[in-house]
Amino acid sequence: MQSEKPRREIKSFVRREGRLTPGQQKALDNLWPLWGIDDAETPIDLNALFGRDNPKVLEIGFGNGASLAEMAANQPDMDFIGVEVHRPGVGQLLKSIDDRKLTNVRVACTDAVAMLKNRIADSALHRVQLYFPDPWHKKRHHKRRIIQPAFVDVLAAKIAVGGNLHMATDWQDYAEQMLQDLSASEDFTNLGTFDGYIERPDYRPLTKFEQRGHRLGHGVWDLLFERHK
Repeated sequence: MQSEKPRREIKSFVRREGRLTPGQQKALDNLWPLWGIDDAETPIDLNALFGRDNPKVLEIGFGNGASLAEMAANQPDMDFIGVEVHRPGVGQLLKSIDDRKLTNVRVACTDAVAMLKNRIADSALHRVQLYFPDPWHKKRHHKRRIIQPAFVDVLAAKIAVGGNLHMATDWQDYAEQMLQDLSASEDFTNLGTFDGYIERPDYRPLTKFEQRGHRLGHGVWDLLFERHK
């Protein structure tokens, strides 16, 4: 009897390798050895990585890194790990780290789900940030959305008790799904208002994309959940 082929894991992203600018390529060449996290299979000692024992924040899918660099500059007592699969964005964040002389940011160019599962110790994170993930808006593609019950369990394991999961999206049906999946978890408590959402906190910068959306009358939904046990 022929054995079944292993089922391929569904990814929440598609690698779209855009053109690297000369500045981004230079940053990748020169700055990755300083601030990059190389792929490996061993767990990361986060305190050793940053050289200090401060709260650790991991952002999944930071885009061009402008928002993450701003947060790191405004919160020097926090250590930030940015994970992004698109190299132009990685190069741009590395350039921002250098331009702004930041020392509290490290960058990984890899699958965030695999990194969390395999390289981040349980209860190691103070906050996980997921801002404007790909909504995979067609119903048949909803299975590709990164927030799914199984991934909520992974996040619960990696966020310390008292730590937070902060999400934001401009797709209302995705916001509703996030609200449903996190509310169903026994590990998280919703810190939102009566409707389950929060106002954008001061620590999350308003992006150009978001500003344009506001001008066009588009909504944005922020959700904040605390790991309570």
